[in-house]
Amino acid sequence: MVLSATGEPIAVQDDPQVRVGVHLKVGTLVLTQDGTAYTPHHAEVEFAAPEGTAWTAQDVHFSVKDPDGNLVGLKVELLNEDCDGPRPGVPESIWKVVALAATSAGDVGITYATPTA
Repeated sequence: MVLSATGEPIAVQDDPQVRVGVHLKVGTLVLTQDGTAYTPHHAEVEFAAPEGTAWTAQDVHFSVKDPDGNLVGLKVELLNEDCDGPRPGVPESIWKVVALAATSAGDVGITYATPTA
């Protein structure tokens, strides 16, 4: 692969967002929507810190298998309609997935060191 790059990239810090993926052991979580059971194998939690506020989980995207074995996606919105607090009725198991994602990302205090050549 031939690739070149120039410039000094600058990240926009007004509304930083981070997506953290978590692989789930199949069978440890079952999501039921409209009477259909889904078995997730992966979750991706989106965290945001708008205008310098504390990191907040906004939503979770699940990769699931339906009863026929087809892969589909399910999204769970975590914030209420005013986006100022948690959405009522989100099951505790989903908040546990959010906690797993936050823990795996160092509570979204992600640290990284550039590899040395």
